[in-house]
Amino acid sequence: MKIKDIELTNISRYRGELMGAAMLFIILFHVSLPRSDMFFGLRRMGNIGVDMFFFLSGIGLWFSWMKKPSIKHFFTRRFLRIYPAWLIIATLFYLPDYLGPQKFSSSLLDLIGDITVNWDFWIQDELTFWYIPAIMMLYLFAPFYMRLIHKHPIYRWLPVAMIMWCILVQYVTPIHDAVGHLEIFWSRVPIFFIGINCGEDVRQKKALDGTSIWMIILMFVMALASSIFLEQQLHGQFPIYLERMLYIPLTVTSILLLNRVFRRTPKWFNRAFKFVGALSLEAYLIHSHFVLVHLEPLHWTYWQTFFVCVAITLPLAWILHKAIEITLKRIEK
Repeated sequence: MKIKDIELTNISRYRGELMGAAMLFIILFHVSLPRSDMFFGLRRMGNIGVDMFFFLSGIGLWFSWMKKPSIKHFFTRRFLRIYPAWLIIATLFYLPDYLGPQKFSSSLLDLIGDITVNWDFWIQDELTFWYIPAIMMLYLFAPFYMRLIHKHPIYRWLPVAMIMWCILVQYVTPIHDAVGHLEIFWSRVPIFFIGINCGEDVRQKKALDGTSIWMIILMFVMALASSIFLEQQLHGQFPIYLERMLYIPLTVTSILLLNRVFRRTPKWFNRAFKFVGALSLEAYLIHSHFVLVHLEPLHWTYWQTFFVCVAITLPLAWILHKAIEITLKRIEK
C-alpha cells in the first residue's frame, strides 16, 4: 500500500495545535522532578517546546512577509502581539521585586531596563522570561533576512553558519568570554531561521514523498533517544549546545509526526490544543513565576502539579489575552 505523501501545508493547518503542544511541553519541562526519577530525561525533553515556538514563528513570519513585505507593518504586528502582554507581566513581576528583596532589579534604571527589554538577560543571562527578549531580537533581523533570501536564495544556507557560530561561542575563548553567557539564545537562532527557510515550501503546499516517513522516524528516534540519554545519564557534564543541535532535527521531525497525529484525532481534541496555542504567549509568561512558584512548595506528585498548573494558567492567560485584545480594539477606534 502506497504511503500518503507528507503535506507540508499541514504545518500551517495545524499551527495552533502545534503551538498548544509546544506550550504543554514547556510546562512539563518546568515542573520539577528529582534527577533520580526515571522520567527525568524525558521530562527534560519538554525544553523542545521552545524550539518548536521558534521554528513555527519563523514559518509564520514568512507567510506574513509574503502577504505584505513592509518593515513598518511587520514590526507593528509583532510589537502589538508581544509587547503589551510582556509589559503587563514584566511590571507585575519586576516591580514587587524592586520594592522588596531586589533579587533582579537592583536600581530604578535596572528596573526600567528589565521591564522594557529585559536587559539583564543580555547582560548577565537572567533567564526569568528569556524567550521574550530572544524572540524580539530575532524579529529585528527577520525582515532583512527574508528580503535577502527572497532576492538571493543561496543565503538560505546561513543557518549552517549560525550552527558554526554556536561551536565558536563554546570553544573559542575570546568569543566565549564575551558572549558565552547567551548560549541559550545562540543555540536557538538556527532553528528560527530554518523555520523562515521552510516557510515558502509550506506556503507553496509542497509535499514530501510518503516513503520519507521512515527517514523522519529514524531521525526522530535518534535525536530523542540520544537527548534523553544525555539528560538522564550526563546532565550537567556536557556543553548544552550539543544537545540543542540535536533539537534541530528533533524539532522538525516532531512537528511532522505531530501533524500526522492531529490529522487523525477528534475535532474536540484538536480544538483543545488550538485553544492552548492561541494563549501560548500569555501562558508562557504566567505559568512558571505566577503559578508553579506557588504549587511547588505543596510537594504534590509531578502529574498533579502539572495538571493543576495548566488548569490555573489557562484561565489567567485567557483573561490577559482578552483584556489586551479589548484594549487594543478601543485604541484603534
